[in-house]
Amino acid sequence: MENASGDAGKNISEFGKDNLESKSYGNAEQNSIKAIIKHSGEITGYELSNGEKITKEKGVELAKAGSISGVSVSTSRKGEEYLRSLRDDDESNNLSSLPVIDE
Repeated sequence: MENASGDAGKNISEFGKDNLESKSYGNAEQNSIKAIIKHSGEITGYELSNGEKITKEKGVELAKAGSISGVSVSTSRKGEEYLRSLRDDDESNNLSSLPVIDE
């Protein structure tokens, strides 16, 4: 059976390496959150797996860009955006279970 490009009967090796390579659309620079930064009990930022400390606002921005794994962006009743752990069965990776850095 011939397909639209006329490739009937070709052995897969005849298509060439470029046709067999998978393409990654994810972000190779994706980090995870390793600690929560708090000031007077309120979350003010996050420490990432690469050691970088970022503000809460920067965390939201990076999460929206797909640069932080394991979180989603939600909006509070006050209209403020914040990060939430993605729902799974592992409570140890929830943001509320992470170490806290008091500043």
